[in-house]
Amino acid sequence: MTESNYDEIMQVLCDRLSSLTNSNVQITPETNLISQLSIDSIKLLNLIMEIEDTFDVSIPINALTDVQTVRELVDLVYKIKSAS
Repeated sequence: MTESNYDEIMQVLCDRLSSLTNSNVQITPETNLISQLSIDSIKLLNLIMEIEDTFDVSIPINALTDVQTVRELVDLVYKIKSAS
């Protein structure tokens, strides 16, 4: 995978997160999913299903335990996609 793929994942996730949340928070790679965007477990599961469909990957739920920021989520998706 190339850097452009990483940037594409970042863009798609930022776009999706902005439509998923009703807040006026500017979404950056450092944005915290829980404290700043109020992503609860239901929204997170819906987001993960969309990510899996969009990028044709399978994200293990236990891999999300360390994910707090948008960048960490992008890193996880990129790593899984690179491995497949």
